[in-house]
Order: sequence, then structure tokens, then C-alpha cells
Amino acid sequence: MKEKFKERLTDRGQVGIGTLIVFIAMVLVAAIAAGVLINTAGFLQTKSEQTGEESSAQVSNRVQVVSGFGNVANTEEVDYINLTVMRGSGSDDINLSTATIEWIGPNTATTLTEGNLSATSGNIDNNPDTEYGESTYFNVSAIKDPSESVPVLDEQDDRFKVTMNAEAISGSKLGEGQEVELKLTTQYGAVTIYRANVPQSLSQESAVTV
Repeated sequence: MKEKFKERLTDRGQVGIGTLIVFIAMVLVAAIAAGVLINTAGFLQTKSEQTGEESSAQVSNRVQVVSGFGNVANTEEVDYINLTVMRGSGSDDINLSTATIEWIGPNTATTLTEGNLSATSGNIDNNPDTEYGESTYFNVSAIKDPSESVPVLDEQDDRFKVTMNAEAISGSKLGEGQEVELKLTTQYGAVTIYRANVPQSLSQESAVTV
């Protein structure tokens, strides 16, 4: 009887050890799975926060066009388009030297970058070899800039003038009734679209609202 009792105790001990091993294995698997889930959740949270910040920046960090006017040449055509711009409400600092302007006009479509555009030739002052009519630059100058930060819009009161030479960009001046679509994209990816419309009559005008 004693030997049979000992055998039963031994059998129970073996079953208990097996159950313990299975339990420990299940705990380890659950811990690994939990770790993977936590890491994945953390990654997704970081990714969603980054995406949210980028989306918010694309909406809020934009340039606002206050007004636009065109300079009328002796030929009764618009040779320069000037935009007065400011920082959008709630926007961070906007560096116009890193911005681009897509010019979509009657004769050409091109992307402009900021440069020191000559007011007389359409060339870049530091690159005199640039051919007239092939310029892909716009110029930024200060209208109101208390902190003297041009070309960076760092205050809500800043007002800058963005100048584009129509003849240098498209090879011809803008005639009466013509339209140019200007798509200004900041370093944050925020886009502002402005459509400059030349009035139907430019007779006896030196400057017109566009």
C-alpha cells in the first residue's frame, strides 16, 4: 500500500511540474505579445501626432495676400505683378526665401523661387548671365517690418511686397483681361492661391489692382 501511495504522489508531482511549465510559457507569450502591442501603440501614437502636427502646420502656417497690383508699362500692358503679403492668423514664422510660387499664366507655367530680382532687366543681380525672359525668381521687399527680418514674416504686423516680372517670367507682358494664377507654398507646405486678373482697360493707367 505504501509503495502505491508513493507512486501516486510521484505522478501528481510530475503533472504539477508540467502544468507549471505550461503556465510559465503562457505568461511569457502573453508578456511578449503585450510588449509588441505597447510598442505598436506607441509607434502609432507618435506617427499620428506627427501627422497631426504636419496637417495643422499645412493649414495654419500660410501666407495671406492683403492686396495685389500691377505696374502698367508705356505699352499699356502689365510688366510687374506685386503682392502685399502678411503672416496668416495663428501662423509660425514664415521664411519667404524657402517659399515657392507656381506661376500659371497665359503663355507659360513655371515655379518661382526667391531671389534679388533686378527692377530694370529682370535678371538676378548676383547672376548677370541670367537671360532676360528666362527668370524664375520673385523678389521680396519690406513695406512694414519693425524687426527688420525680411524675408521672414515673424510678426503679425509685417507687410512684405512680393514682386514678379511678368515679361522675364513668361516672355511677354500681360495684356488687358489676361489672368495669372499664383500658388504660393511655404516651407510648411501650406498653400495660398491668388488669381491676378488684369482689368479690361489699361488706358491712361500707371498701376491697377489685379
